[in-house]
Amino acid sequence: MDSAFVGHLHALRLALTDPRFDACAVTGALAVQAGARGALDQAVAGAAAESGSAGPYPDRLAAAVEAAGTAVQRPELGTLVAAVPAGSAEREAATAAVAAVDDEAVRLRTAVKSRDGFFTTFCISPYSRYIARWCARRGLTPNQVTTASLITALIAAGCAATGERWGYVAAGVLLLVSFVLDCTDGQLARYSLQYSTMGAWLDATFDRAKEYSFYAGLALGAARNGDDVWALAVGSMILMTCRHVVDFSFNEANHDATANTSPTAALSDRLDSVGWTVWIRRMIILPIGERWAMIAVLTAFTTPRIVFYALLVGCAFGALYTTAGRVLRSLTRRATRTDRAARALADLADSGPLAELQARLLRGRAGSFGSVYVAALGTLVMIAGAVFLPFGDPRVIAVAVIYVMAAGLAVAAPLRGALDWLIPPLFRAAEYVTVLALAVKADVPGALPAAFGLIAAVAYHHYDTVYRIRGGTGAPPHWLVRTIGGHEGRVLLITALAAVLVTREADFPVALTAVAVFVALVVLVESIRFWVSSGAPAVHDEGEPA
Repeated sequence: MDSAFVGHLHALRLALTDPRFDACAVTGALAVQAGARGALDQAVAGAAAESGSAGPYPDRLAAAVEAAGTAVQRPELGTLVAAVPAGSAEREAATAAVAAVDDEAVRLRTAVKSRDGFFTTFCISPYSRYIARWCARRGLTPNQVTTASLITALIAAGCAATGERWGYVAAGVLLLVSFVLDCTDGQLARYSLQYSTMGAWLDATFDRAKEYSFYAGLALGAARNGDDVWALAVGSMILMTCRHVVDFSFNEANHDATANTSPTAALSDRLDSVGWTVWIRRMIILPIGERWAMIAVLTAFTTPRIVFYALLVGCAFGALYTTAGRVLRSLTRRATRTDRAARALADLADSGPLAELQARLLRGRAGSFGSVYVAALGTLVMIAGAVFLPFGDPRVIAVAVIYVMAAGLAVAAPLRGALDWLIPPLFRAAEYVTVLALAVKADVPGALPAAFGLIAAVAYHHYDTVYRIRGGTGAPPHWLVRTIGGHEGRVLLITALAAVLVTREADFPVALTAVAVFVALVVLVESIRFWVSSGAPAVHDEGEPA
């Protein structure tokens, strides 16, 4: 840091204390992590040889570190000041600029995401940022707040499970409290720059655990009153997970694509210039803030069945709206997909040993096939077979074999097609809906709750894959995907179990539960090992899925 530095304390925080980047700098200050230490040593040696060069010493070092191939993060300061004045007049001007801007006000404002939903922006963030500051001043960490949010949501789910009106009212209130804490943890992380490996994992997974636990609580509460809504609960979880996979796949496929423009994107940019359309478009997709507020209010004043009906209708509309827009963008843009994007899509596809074997046999001869169309056809055939054929019908196994063949054919060639980002969500839909359909057709007690548990365990694996890729560490180890069978292996296994147990349908829930426990244990043990290891990325999710 240059001894003549003049600026805000928070500008220095942004440059010197952010653990997410190997090197970070503002004018007059530079900080490096262990990963950039070698580049810094080279820069110091070079700077010593050029001691007469102009400019502050930290700035010269930052330029040399960058020239050595290490990216240097330069945070946007906005109205914050970071300067190294050359003379007394410049020093007076910089000092006056520092005095003119309230450092703490900027820190509070930037603790809130710049892009968020209407409900979160106007109903939560205006006061949750002050809760974040209160937590920071008392030494609380984002991980502690995240855990408090999870515990609050689990208590809310327990209240909903009572099936009593007081329980539903308490559940609605506690769910809103949990969401306030959910906003607070991220704001605390940004306010105090407490980004951590554990925080990335907790923040990435707890939102889903909270929401899906609440679905289970509603289903249990309804069952106490003689209303079986487990199928609606499972359907809501499937819809939400598939919708998020669409978001993840599209973003991974296009975030580093070249010539990434389209008339549809241009129209969206023009609409963004009209303020009221921005908020309407954010609200109609039912993002997490609006969705949790709707769930909380409907839980308090209506019944679980009405909650799930509203959730399914609202989320289905949002999913159709966003997916249609992304399909149009993909068809009208002339983007070149990178190898990294194709690899990310292949990892998100979650192909197991059966699909891999077929892909290896077809490699080099699969370029003429339309991967996404093969995946779509296989998905439709699998869902149709699971829905329309009787429970335990051996023909469902034959349909599953066709699905396995389609799954292998779809990933035999690199996923660089305009619509290949649809392959992972298609596979998710095929697997999840097959499990739901077979559980419904079994028509025995416990089948749907067991299906809920199995889908939740597999969905956790898919979310874990996404956040590892986002952190830049790649997908989970290949042995994990092979051990749990891949999506096509699990589909074949579940259809085979249904056929074997057709005369003992009461054992089907036990089989589903056993598979769910196995998948959950394998995935959780490896996930926890990774996220608490030194190799996990120090990131904080800024792109919370809708």
